Amino acid sequence: MFKVSCLSAAVEQIPDGASLMVGGFMGIGSPHRLIDELVRQGKRDLTVITNDTARPGCAVGKLVDAKALRRLVTSHIGLNPETQKQMIAGDIEVDLVPQGTLAERIRAGGTGLGGVLTRTGVGTVVADGKRTVDVDGETFLLERPLVADVSLIHAWRADHLGNLQYELTARNFNPAMAMAGGLVIAEAGEIVPVGVIPPDHVETVSVVVDILVSRES
Repeated sequence: MFKVSCLSAAVEQIPDGASLMVGGFMGIGSPHRLIDELVRQGKRDLTVITNDTARPGCAVGKLVDAKALRRLVTSHIGLNPETQKQMIAGDIEVDLVPQGTLAERIRAGGTGLGGVLTRTGVGTVVADGKRTVDVDGETFLLERPLVADVSLIHAWRADHLGNLQYELTARNFNPAMAMAGGLVIAEAGEIVPVGVIPPDHVETVSVVVDILVSRES
């Protein structure tokens, strides 16, 4: 199936109020073109699941600057004072999740698991309101899976079918998030003919990807 779309048409499919997963780590491996288009189209009231909000003017930080977020599920906001400001003012609801727990909750959402068990947060405020499970005399928190309406993915390269390949540390949250979105929109550094990416090097298969953003848009 031919999946390549122009940037504006792809982002137009994301409604205000949608929940989004956005790949990347401090902007590395983030879908910058898709983020810029979300800002340009003035999307609002978004729930964003992401590792971090980078810094003002960078990656997810641009969505914060545009006041496009209603809720944020993330590992840390320490390098973005604008996120902190909006959280303190009550403009953004922020759910801080330990990084490993965040990654595993996303993986659980993408693979259909009912949750993950972790000792991280046991005996702290992180455990408030959460179920605990005893395993061989040790207490674990049951952390629920995370899914989203849309996952925004950045790949090093793609083919025209939507098979994706990642590069170095950009292989962070993107592969897991590609599995956990109802609609998966990917951008790539380059789009190559089918067959250029060896099958053993495909890291997200085309059946998962709904829309691939063209390089010319």
